[in-house]
Amino acid sequence: MGGPDEPGHDGREGVSMIPFDAAEREISEATHILSTAAPGTDGDPVLNRYAAAIEAAAGLRWVGYLSSTVVYGDRSGGWVDEDTPPAPSQPRGQRRLDAELAWARFANRCAVDIVRLAGIYGPGRSAFDDFRSGTARRMIKPGHQFGRIHRDDIGRALAAAMRTAPDRGRRVLNLADDEPSESAAVVTEAAWLMGLPPPPEFAFADALPAMSPMARSFWAENRKVSSRKTQTALGLRWLYPDFRSGLAAIWREESGQSPP
Repeated sequence: MGGPDEPGHDGREGVSMIPFDAAEREISEATHILSTAAPGTDGDPVLNRYAAAIEAAAGLRWVGYLSSTVVYGDRSGGWVDEDTPPAPSQPRGQRRLDAELAWARFANRCAVDIVRLAGIYGPGRSAFDDFRSGTARRMIKPGHQFGRIHRDDIGRALAAAMRTAPDRGRRVLNLADDEPSESAAVVTEAAWLMGLPPPPEFAFADALPAMSPMARSFWAENRKVSSRKTQTALGLRWLYPDFRSGLAAIWREESGQSPP
């Protein structure tokens, strides 16, 4: 990548921003490629633009594709792990699976890690922001538990994936914490850390008519995701194995205060 004095440098040493439609040279010289772009109805945008350049990258050793646990579909609250066959139950999940399969075709020449992410949270992206914006509420849907993954654990896992990757072949990595939990429990914990009363409860059935299509798709599925095999393969354990430890760390960072 370009140096700190080149156009597009974002202020961090060794990091340059390159326009999406002008990355041919960088991709052709890459040893590691990490794609975070979500697929659209017309497929994966990175592969649509750069599949040939990736194929031609002579020094390519590792490809990482950030997917989603949505590919597992609805499991009626049951557990899935890295060996569970995908079974998407909605178009969003099928698009993700199609993108995974498209990226996996590079596995005959380098390592390809398909990284399935649970709900991402971290500073600037947590229940605390809902309280600050006045939109916090406790959605009540008994038995609907799901996993999360803290931003810092995503970074650690991706670095470990690059270090531990085989010469070639495809791996599936689940990034999800160790304690799937109901949404209302997370909101209640955030309120406690902020010294606020918990917000009102809303029954899922009452809130459903006003939900966005994305929210409806989230609440329509119920599964718990294990990442035990991923943590073993990467030789790490999560810094934040549950939402309580993750929220406490965010609270310290954002407020400068220790948890109560």
